[in-house]
Amino acid sequence: MRLVIAASSMGTIFEWYDFFIYGTLAGIIGKTFFPAGNETLQVLLVWAGFAVGFGFRPLGAILFGFLGDRLGRKYTFLVTVTLMGIATAGVGLIPSAASIGLAAPLIVILLRVLQGLALGGEYGGAAIYVAEHAPPEKRGFYTGFIQASVVGGFVLSLIVVLACKGMMSEATWNAWGWRAPFVLSVALLAISLWMRMKLSESPVFRAMQEEGELAGNPFVESFSYPGNPKRIFIALFGVAAGLTVIWYTAMFSALSFLKGAMRVEDTHAEVIIGISAAIGMVFFVAFGKLSDRIGRKSPIVIGYALTLVLLFPLYWAIGNAANPGLTAAAERAPVVVAGPDCSNHPFDAEQPTDCGKLLADLSGAGVSYKLAHVPVLAMTVAGKPMPVEQYPFADKKARGKVLQGWLTAAGYDFTKVRPDLGSALRIGLALVAMMALSGATYGPVAALLSEMFPARIRYSSMSIPYHIGTGYFGGFLPLIASYIVARTGNPYAGLWYTWVVVAVALVVALWGLKGGKPRDYAG
Repeated sequence: MRLVIAASSMGTIFEWYDFFIYGTLAGIIGKTFFPAGNETLQVLLVWAGFAVGFGFRPLGAILFGFLGDRLGRKYTFLVTVTLMGIATAGVGLIPSAASIGLAAPLIVILLRVLQGLALGGEYGGAAIYVAEHAPPEKRGFYTGFIQASVVGGFVLSLIVVLACKGMMSEATWNAWGWRAPFVLSVALLAISLWMRMKLSESPVFRAMQEEGELAGNPFVESFSYPGNPKRIFIALFGVAAGLTVIWYTAMFSALSFLKGAMRVEDTHAEVIIGISAAIGMVFFVAFGKLSDRIGRKSPIVIGYALTLVLLFPLYWAIGNAANPGLTAAAERAPVVVAGPDCSNHPFDAEQPTDCGKLLADLSGAGVSYKLAHVPVLAMTVAGKPMPVEQYPFADKKARGKVLQGWLTAAGYDFTKVRPDLGSALRIGLALVAMMALSGATYGPVAALLSEMFPARIRYSSMSIPYHIGTGYFGGFLPLIASYIVARTGNPYAGLWYTWVVVAVALVVALWGLKGGKPRDYAG
């Protein structure tokens, strides 16, 4: 059992490392492959590329779910980890857009598609493999290690990035050193394959194979088996969607929030997030084990309910601790923009109106603002009118300098900050609390989904809703949240996306999940 858990978990860590390294290095990837001449648009293009990988996860779930139910659990996730490792290493070898033009982002997106396909088959295979080896009374505990492995992949990506940065100068890192974490995935692939080759096939699959009970077409049967469509609906909207947005908000959104809106120095932000995530891994195993005693439903619905209450306060605490000077400046000297045609279209390289350009510049600088509509363009900082008639609307670079000058004079500080130990601890505590909420909703899930579906179509039936939920609701979260922030000028506004998805998940989970002690839903 130790080998089963270790090999499955380590493979999952390495595969999620491959997937997360893109998000960890989002800033430098944007400059290298998606130069747009517009900082906000560049960020959105990077997260769009991130979302593409998630968008193809359901297709990978269908493809590899079919193979896993027909050919076996073991060999299917050997294929998925190989595909992921090769695609990730490829990202580190692509020439920049400055060298090969539009081909660079297109190749990046193609490799993200391959990563998405691979990941669509990985989670279901690893989770089912462990669940089908585990005794029923310890299924939540043992599969909790698979859930923790997802976080482990994120932590490993941060460790490798920090280690590589520490071994070279900043100039070398920015020039080519950032590619090393991608290329290193080849070594991780070799280790993962070595461990997984030692495994034997799942006993449940072997028994079905010997008795001739394998599904003829697992994909079709997933939607025609009695009661399965309802279970797929519950797994999608009541489980996968909710747990995923909490997890990504706890880690990915927090990393982007600290580096971007709060202007925390990159390495400090990565260290704080990495330590918090590593501590938070314990909750995934703990809540998986707890679910063996009290059932799968209770931790999930309680985690959802607490997230709705605590999400905004925890992020406010992170913001106040990370950059109290910026928070104080925004309260002491609020920015108000007023005028006709005041709308910011973040996907436009350049805004068509003067007011739109001013809003885009504020969003790019990470400065929140309030909006009013009047016939004549105006801007005030702390109630003091700014000379907008002198604003160089035709010169983007000059605009940034002028705007920064106005705001600096009003008390805004645009230098990167390094939180002191006390502030870092407060940020860490808030992040660990977010990880506890994620652990409550994510820890029991591998066991829950394995129990929800019959063995003959289990790989397909659990993978399809899981990867649609995580792929679309979670994968598009950074893009949608960044878009909302850019449109509103409020760095906390993107959290409403998470809040709404969790609220829907809570309603569906309360209605659809069975309470009581764990048990198989279907034979």
